[in-house]
Amino acid sequence: MYYHVLNGAEWRRIWVAGDIHGCRRELEAQLQHHQFDPQQDLLISVGDIIDRGPDSLGCLALLDEPWFRCVRGNHEEMALSALQGQEMALWRMNGGDWFFGLRGAALIAARHALRRCRALPLILHLQLGERIIVIAHADYPAREYALNKPLDWQQVVWSRERLEGLESGDQAGIRGADAFYFGHTPLKQPLTIANLHYIDTGAVFGNHLTMLQLK
Repeated sequence: MYYHVLNGAEWRRIWVAGDIHGCRRELEAQLQHHQFDPQQDLLISVGDIIDRGPDSLGCLALLDEPWFRCVRGNHEEMALSALQGQEMALWRMNGGDWFFGLRGAALIAARHALRRCRALPLILHLQLGERIIVIAHADYPAREYALNKPLDWQQVVWSRERLEGLESGDQAGIRGADAFYFGHTPLKQPLTIANLHYIDTGAVFGNHLTMLQLK
């Protein structure tokens, strides 16, 4: 399931958050600060809800909340590969050690929750009236957006090529949608160039968690 469509009319307010990385406490503080109402509002995550921070299990529990939506990040992808016995060392060296210390019921719960990440879309297409907002983890690797366009999924969750080009002076956005929101690369402050928004501000490294209102 590469793409998933959301009709923004179903919620009163809609927010997007940068990489959470196990920082459930910081997320709860942001929700409280913005007076988030779980009965009427929606929170969208750009992925990487697990690893490095203190509460990956608590962040995986967000997948059970009706007010939460998430795209798959590279850390979810590494976890899924490790559960299949592939590249376990890669996950451990990138923050997956929390999983290998679990035992008993906690381990079973974590396995079950991580397997649910396989159903996470790579791209969320949010329709807000006439506006189209696209949320993906690292990049939308094309010059023009189209719903259900075939893509290289590895670039969607891993690529920093576009961002590196932007930092080198390339000011081009992506056609076909009004705005794109990405995480993946920790920055000191959110970065906006053309219609591209990079919102991972490194909460797990002691910086703040970015949460922006889309509606």
